[in-house]
Amino acid sequence: MASSYKDLKAMDRNSIRAAIRGGAYRSHTAGLAPKVLQSNLAILPERYALDFMRFCQRNPKPCPLSGVSDTGNPMMFTLGHDIDIRTDVPAYNIYRNGKLSDTVSDIADIWQDDLVAFALGCSFTFEHALMHSGVELWHIENNTTVPMFRSNIETVPSGPFHGKMVVSMRAVPANQLELVSGISRRFPHAHGGPVHTGDPAQIGIKDIASPEWGDPAPVPDGHVTVFWACGVTPQVAIEQAGLPICITHKPGHMLITDVPEDAENPIIQNSRPQTTGFDQ
Repeated sequence: MASSYKDLKAMDRNSIRAAIRGGAYRSHTAGLAPKVLQSNLAILPERYALDFMRFCQRNPKPCPLSGVSDTGNPMMFTLGHDIDIRTDVPAYNIYRNGKLSDTVSDIADIWQDDLVAFALGCSFTFEHALMHSGVELWHIENNTTVPMFRSNIETVPSGPFHGKMVVSMRAVPANQLELVSGISRRFPHAHGGPVHTGDPAQIGIKDIASPEWGDPAPVPDGHVTVFWACGVTPQVAIEQAGLPICITHKPGHMLITDVPEDAENPIIQNSRPQTTGFDQ
């Protein structure tokens, strides 16, 4: 039986992942599972993994690395209990030779023994803290996906990976701009503080009403457009690299982990054995 967004907002993270794995929910994950890290996803053959890891290290704002699988092992055991990267994301994009070829609900049938999965922190994580502080987020209140744009900000290349940074946008009341910036800076593992505020044209965005990914969102009077580095950036780099196969999340459709949202360094903290209390 299908589950609605309203249903999932009342569930804990384990129940949400179970609904996704069972095919009952295939939509965006904004506003779900407060207090834990949500992650973007990139899965690619092992021979490209070191170059991609360097790309993440050189571009920590759009690519804050939170977890890496063992080669060929789809279980993301450093991110929580029983997380299967083949089934636990609501929707996946499949790229072949740098081109988007398909969007699917699981990847069990195309999983290969040479694949490595990378999890990258997501700005959905700090949205809970914003809302707790009284900041209204239009896309969550209206059950849409945050708008995302290709900017003119260059990333630092590594091997075949390069391209422009993707940014997500939220319209923020001008009198809350300092609050929003300060809160998001507390989450460096989830893109941290904004990369730009104000005029979208300054970072190469021509039409704020026409995002390349996600859904349009209004910019009411008295609000400022605020842009954060976005985990869709690797998808642009993957397009440029032209890998024979690569799998990512569908933008807005994230992996929900067991990692606390306030973890200072998720990739170090969660390399410890699973006796550290993921299920507490």
